[in-house]
Formats: sequence, C-alpha cells, structure tokens
Amino acid sequence: MIFLHTKKIPKKYKKLQKDLKERLHTTIPPLPLSLSAKEEKLVEDIQAETKRHNRNNISRTTAYLDYYRRNPEIHWSLLAHMVSRNTGWNMTDLRGSFLPRIMSSQECDDFYALLERGNWIIFEDAYPQLLLYEKGKQHRKNYYHLLPAFHVSVFMQVLWPFFLDGNDSELITLALVVNEQNHLEQTVMKNGSFKKTVFDKIEFMLQDLLSMNQIIFPLVIEGERIKLRGKTIHQFEELHQRIQIGRDLYALLFHEKTLNRTIHWACQTPHTGSRMDFWSHLFNLVNEEVPGRKRMHSRFKNGSLKEGEARIYSPIWQNVWKDTPHSSPAQRDWFQDTDVLSYLEKPKINVEGDIGKEYCRTLEKLEYAVMAKSVSTLF
Repeated sequence: MIFLHTKKIPKKYKKLQKDLKERLHTTIPPLPLSLSAKEEKLVEDIQAETKRHNRNNISRTTAYLDYYRRNPEIHWSLLAHMVSRNTGWNMTDLRGSFLPRIMSSQECDDFYALLERGNWIIFEDAYPQLLLYEKGKQHRKNYYHLLPAFHVSVFMQVLWPFFLDGNDSELITLALVVNEQNHLEQTVMKNGSFKKTVFDKIEFMLQDLLSMNQIIFPLVIEGERIKLRGKTIHQFEELHQRIQIGRDLYALLFHEKTLNRTIHWACQTPHTGSRMDFWSHLFNLVNEEVPGRKRMHSRFKNGSLKEGEARIYSPIWQNVWKDTPHSSPAQRDWFQDTDVLSYLEKPKINVEGDIGKEYCRTLEKLEYAVMAKSVSTLF
C-alpha cells in the first residue's frame, strides 16, 4: 500500500483516527449475538435486492443512478454510475470496430473478464452499504450495527456512523473511493490469473503508452453536440493511482459549473453500453462497414468523420455479452493502517477537464493501429 506521506491527516479526522485505531485492536463478532426478526428480514431483503441489480453492467449502472436520484447526498453513487458507464463502453469496445482487430479473441475475453469481475465486486460490496443507509433514513433508525452481515470493512463500519453525525457528503464519497479500490486490489488486482492474462500483456501496456483509455463524463451543452469532460487513465493497476483517479474524478464531476448538465445528460440517456449514447455522429450500434474490407486510410479529419465514411461500430451491451455468474471472494478485511485517512483530504477543484479533442486523437490512434496490423498481415 502506498500512502500520501506528504499529506497529513486533517485535524478534523483525529477522532476518526482514534476510533479506527481502537477497532483495529478489537475483536468484534461478525454480527450481534442476536438479531430481531425485523433485522434479519432487512438483511435478507438487502441481499436479495443487491443480487437482483448485480446481474450485469447495465443493471448495476442503472441502479447507481436510481439510488442517487433518491439520495442525492450520497455523491459516490453518481460517481459510481458515471464510472460504471465507462466500464460498459470499455466492454463493448472489445466487440466494436477497433480492439478485435488488434487483439486476439482470447485477449478480448480476458479483458472483459477483468472488467466484469471488478464491476461486480464493487457493486456487491458497496450497494448493501448504500441500501442500509437508505433504509435507516426512511425508518429514522441507525442500522450500522448490521454492516458486518455484508462483510463490510471495519474502515466503513466506522466511517458510516461518522458520516451520519455530520452529514458530510464529501467525506463518505472519498471514504467509499478508498474502500472500494482497496477491496478491488485485494480481490481482483492481485488475482494471479488476471496478472498473467491481462496486466502482463503487451496490449495493456500499449494502451497506457498511447493514452488510449479515458474516463468520460458527457454533459449537455445548449446548441452544441454533447461535450466530454474527463481524465486519461494511466497505471490503472496501481492502487495509489486508482485512488487518486477517483478523487480527481469526484472533484471534476461535482464541480458546480458542470454537475447539473452531466446529471441532465445521464437522466435523459439510458445506459446501453454503446458509445452512440453520447456521440451518435461518430458511433453507431449497427456495423456500417463492408464485411472483410481492410481499411487502409483514416476516416477522420479534425475530430470528425470525412464525408461518406462509415461510423465506428459500438454495439449495445446485450447484443455482444451475456450475464456472467460470480462467486463471492474470500472474506478478508483490507484495512490495516489509519494512514489511509490522508486520502480523505479535500481533492483539488478542476474547472478544466475538457477531453473531447484528446478522445478523438485516441480514436485516430486506434484506427492507425488497426491499419498497421492490416498492412503487416499482407507480408
């Protein structure tokens, strides 16, 4: 684990640090010795609802947005919705115009397995926490003693009551970013099979070197096409970098000048997994290209399609992927050191983040990579 050693833990979190240190040295049973019939029913209902929404990327992404609309003080749910949309787009890219021509079928399947497992793992861990908070708000009761029933980290068992005392949306968002990325690190990123099939593959390094991976937040601009804000992702396999990315994306998404326009886009645009959701002038969920034809020239000019060129094929999720069965990982708490509290410091506000031109350059790089591979097969 790499911490922000140059940053001190904010003074306002000293009590939080004290509470966490106490919990680190206290053995607490997974659940209270006895639960009421109502509490047992609540746990069962939350488990059933989580399972129902955790079928695939489309159901998860939709559930996050629905939850945020009911509970707008839980900022993390909107952030998770937007990042999960991007995961869905990355999934369908593996069946779109470019990546299947650069990567083998097995490599595409391996990348999908990584994306799907991570998407599933985070939802399984986070969504019961969100529902327990919502039920407590509805019933005007504190249900945080039930968090161990869902194998929630001690870190979040302490953070949720702390949030309830102060109603600090920023605090619980950053805490969830830290928690979910550490949970992902332990259950997915350190998985030996993913390291062999994905992280050690040349294609993964190539995407990083050529800046081919952006997290995109579309927003509605009056009188213009959809504008893209976001961030280019590097070194995704490093825990510290993923937490920093999450912090930066939160500051970018919840900037007061653009937040409402992004929410407006998300609420009026159902998530299909196709990139046609945000740029229909460049993408189509129907493949317009001539079958078997090897492209030897670029279809782009100044970030737009040349006249008469076929749009990029970006299918909807259900047409190219099926629901994947999962098993829960071995339960082991990641939390070991209160130094992680340094990540709860307020992230810097970024008023820029316009990534449209950079994303267009990414598409051109991908197409050139496809053309280069097509030429190499001729010799």
